[in-house]
Amino acid sequence: MPEPLPLSVVIVAKNEAHNLPRCLGSVQGWTTETVVALNATTDESEAVSHSFGAVVHRVPWQGYRDTKNAALALARCEWVLSLDADEWVSADLRRELEAFFARGDGANFAGARFPRKVWFINRWITHGDWYPDLSLRLLHRGRARWGGDAFVHEKVECDGPVATLRGDLLHHPYPSLSAHHVKIMEYARLFAEKQADQRRPWSLVAAVFRPGWRFFRSYVLRAGFLDGFPGFVAAIATAYYTFLRYACHYERLHRAEP
Repeated sequence: MPEPLPLSVVIVAKNEAHNLPRCLGSVQGWTTETVVALNATTDESEAVSHSFGAVVHRVPWQGYRDTKNAALALARCEWVLSLDADEWVSADLRRELEAFFARGDGANFAGARFPRKVWFINRWITHGDWYPDLSLRLLHRGRARWGGDAFVHEKVECDGPVATLRGDLLHHPYPSLSAHHVKIMEYARLFAEKQADQRRPWSLVAAVFRPGWRFFRSYVLRAGFLDGFPGFVAAIATAYYTFLRYACHYERLHRAEP
């Protein structure tokens, strides 16, 4: 049996018992350890994690960026693969990761990114704004950490070159259209809070024209039409989310009671 990769898998989760088996199963047996950082969890996530041999910690929620950095500090290995509970490693990505370490690329890079492919309605989305969605998720703890916005749209920042791998990270974030709507409403609210806190003015031009541009880019320029009707829905959803951000910002600035 081959030696496991010198790699810690780190997952931040809240009430994800239904998603964790697929995520944990995709990394079981070929990585050094799996760390699951649970925050305010009330379901069976801890028991599920233990059943796959994961180490479980309770980590208070501090926003996306800071919570992920707190979880990162719990890993034992220098190299960390950061996953969400609704993601899992494809066979192709596993082979790419094995080749990365076999080549000794850890000495040459501070991190690695790879495509993330979303299952939406009834198919994998492979065009439009949703793919390839290159995601930097493999990072060296001494040369990279989570940065960006403290509350949403966090991203890995590396002090050194970043490799690009070809295998897909698979993602099932939206079990239904209603679940998608709930998620984009939350992101739009966070966007509005950030804009208001930074005292950024609301823009009518952006609110009117940017949603249309996002649909055109996703569906036409990036060939979202090749993904059939789900590709059309994904392009509409992208445009709608763009509109919601500006609508929520407007509401935040002008809301009044009758």
